[in-house]
Amino acid sequence: MLVIGSGPAGQRAAIQAAKLDKRVAVVEKKTVVGGVCVNTGTIPSKTLREAVLYLSGYRERVFYGASYAVKQNITMEDLLLRTEQVIRHEVDVTRHQLIRNRVEVISAGGSFVDAHTVRLESADSHTFRTVTAEHIVIAVGTETTLDPHIPFDGQRIFTSDDILQLDRLPRTIAVIGAGVIGCEYASMFAALGVRVTLIDKRPRLLPFVDEELADALTYMLRESRVTMRLGEEVSGLERVADEEHGLRVRINLASGKQVLADKALYSIGRTGNTGRLNLEAAGLKADDRGRLAVNGATYQTAVPHIYAVGDVIGFPSLASTSMEQGRIAACHAFEQEASSVPELFPYGIYTIPEISMVGKNEEELTKEGVPYEIGKARYREIARGQIIGDNNGLLKLIFSSTDRKLLAVHIIGEGSSELVHIGQAVLAFGGKIDYFIDTVFNYPTLAECYKTAAFDGINRLGA
Repeated sequence: MLVIGSGPAGQRAAIQAAKLDKRVAVVEKKTVVGGVCVNTGTIPSKTLREAVLYLSGYRERVFYGASYAVKQNITMEDLLLRTEQVIRHEVDVTRHQLIRNRVEVISAGGSFVDAHTVRLESADSHTFRTVTAEHIVIAVGTETTLDPHIPFDGQRIFTSDDILQLDRLPRTIAVIGAGVIGCEYASMFAALGVRVTLIDKRPRLLPFVDEELADALTYMLRESRVTMRLGEEVSGLERVADEEHGLRVRINLASGKQVLADKALYSIGRTGNTGRLNLEAAGLKADDRGRLAVNGATYQTAVPHIYAVGDVIGFPSLASTSMEQGRIAACHAFEQEASSVPELFPYGIYTIPEISMVGKNEEELTKEGVPYEIGKARYREIARGQIIGDNNGLLKLIFSSTDRKLLAVHIIGEGSSELVHIGQAVLAFGGKIDYFIDTVFNYPTLAECYKTAAFDGINRLGA
């Protein structure tokens, strides 16, 4: 098996195939393994978030006041110190995992010669070789979508991939695109005291998130002095000279409004990194966003022995789901039994506060005509919520109003991406909300929210 790309999807596919005693190679065009996840995306942004929360004193402000901070005058160097250490460690762990499973790691760019053959070009473009494989897995990930009309310079006007190269924290910033990445960085900058303007042409944040949670996030961002420009389309960006503040960015909106900011983060989505693969030679074609179509069960492309996994196939584009896609693809390629339940994959959004969910939201269930009821628990009702100072957190259970079977869990608040897994386990075994009533949780913990929400739900049924 030849795997193109060493991110979470490619890494897991390669290791799974190696554990089946197959000969495996991973091709990575960058000099370090790990892909966008480790080097510019998931790991850096989540580490940066933790550095922001700690240095800004954000979690403790409910106790010590809005002016509290662990460090005054936080710099990019302060934030990146932690981030760079974690990146180095994760790169080393990823390489070690591949090596100890006897996976050959080839530093080169790959392009198809035919459906079984890939031409490899070394990073310096001086060395070429071809590799033939029985099965090929495309796990090349994505790159930021760039508008050719926008003058990106990596400092004043930049993308999320450039965030680690910023020279300083701005006083003001405009975030264009209120998707997951845009909302995450908007909330981080706001926690640092940066004045943020969040712009998106859609009328609400994160349309795939349960509306109640999306509304709660909107409220909390506004409480952090984020200015929302929703339902607004950007018609242009330009760098302008300002006598008082120097070079700034002016964002022109289609409505005629203008937004001035020190910097602009452009985050309107990502494009599949397939442009250099010469897909036509393998009998494949990407869509207009560079993504590959696959079947939903085994991640095979239109060419049966070629698989595509990870961000390159589109939503949900999560490291966790990408790993599972890689595992399933490798098992199928070598005729090994493997299964997973994509509808029970959890989703984590690392805004401040973070959001996590598993299962369908209220809007989806209503559209499908599924009779349901909800049960809620607010962190401020829970002793642990008071201890950690999170008065805004919310856990919501959605369950069948006919047999009380759990249908979904939606959480906003501290630790939600960890807390959601309790609900995920109950969902996987078809459990009812009665499980939470009959279970004893450690005290004080946020896990108690499940019991409180279950009682609330049963009360709503009149039981």
